Amino acid sequence: MPAELPAAPDYQNRHLRHVLSSAAAALGLSGFENRLGLPQASITVVILADGLGEENLASHTGHARFLASAWRTSSTARVLDCGAPATTACSLASLGTGLPPGEHGLIGYDLYAPPLNRVVNQLGGWPDDLDPAVWQPHPTVLQQAVAAGAQVATVSRTEFRSSALTRAALQHSGDFLGAGTLEARFAAAAEWIEAQRPRGSRQGPPVPLMVYLYVDEIDDAGHEFGVDSAQWRGHLEDLDAAAARFARRCSERFGEQVSILLTADHGMVDVAEPDRIDISDRADLLAGVADTGGDPRMMYLYAEPGQDAAELAQRWRSEFGDSAWVLTRAEAVEAGWFGPVQQQVLQRIGDVIIAVHAPIGIYHIARTGRHFLKMVGLHGSITEAERQVPMLELTGRAFAP
Repeated sequence: MPAELPAAPDYQNRHLRHVLSSAAAALGLSGFENRLGLPQASITVVILADGLGEENLASHTGHARFLASAWRTSSTARVLDCGAPATTACSLASLGTGLPPGEHGLIGYDLYAPPLNRVVNQLGGWPDDLDPAVWQPHPTVLQQAVAAGAQVATVSRTEFRSSALTRAALQHSGDFLGAGTLEARFAAAAEWIEAQRPRGSRQGPPVPLMVYLYVDEIDDAGHEFGVDSAQWRGHLEDLDAAAARFARRCSERFGEQVSILLTADHGMVDVAEPDRIDISDRADLLAGVADTGGDPRMMYLYAEPGQDAAELAQRWRSEFGDSAWVLTRAEAVEAGWFGPVQQQVLQRIGDVIIAVHAPIGIYHIARTGRHFLKMVGLHGSITEAERQVPMLELTGRAFAP
């Protein structure tokens, strides 16, 4: 195994997978554990800012003064790990199910699906012949929260209401509120909460309310322009302003009944165009490779029958050993990168994994098409910049020590 591997994500403690289940426990719902020490509330809102990593926020606090005020206060800020790979499908499934990647199985952007004998996309290109409920059969936290007595709302883009990823990772129960703009999503969340708690109508203990609110503008800008771009900073400013107005509105109406949390699914790093490497014409590297998958910063190699994974890993290590951790699947599983791995998930992981730590991306354009080479901001690997995400409490309420 390569030396000096990074530590595995902290799946047992400060990890993204515990956010929704801790929120449910903080609402007083039975069957959940408040692993993250969230403040007790009868209304909890979880904002998922796609692509807003801990290092990304730390580098741009001047453009996010409201978020930065919580980030700088030890009682209202935590740093969490997301899983491996640090990519949206994987992280949303961990958030939604409360499980590590090796159990929920959405363990990359592109994955080999043994029932179909081909590589399939887990984000926007989900194939019609792969049933999300079979591919990811575990119940979600939102489903369990509804069963435990909470009223639940998911607030996201309208087109995500019935997407395959939504059905696999969140299987949202309760209400779905679709809105195209960031401002409209925050407004919809506030209006839904207020409709459940009209003024002057409270009799007896209130029904617990849980809201999941998804924001993807930052991630989109990062991919297209980079995390150091004016466009990315502009979207961060928009999020900051909307979150501040939302927190103020909820706090003024509900006081300490409400807790508003903001976290993210991964961070992002910029990769210059000359460092986006296409291996499509590298017959020496692709010999013995039946297919590729994963992400540009955590590529999976699926070996042909009879190809020794260790030999294949050594060949790629000779090429990328100074820029990436190159492991066999068995080595990565033993290192705990994916948490416990269920048998039906094991074959979805590549026989060899190339987890980049240098500022490069590795592409197989012959399979994916050239449009991916246009992306500036990338993520997927297990570096701190990609795997560490903030968790902020935006009403000023303290996490438990």
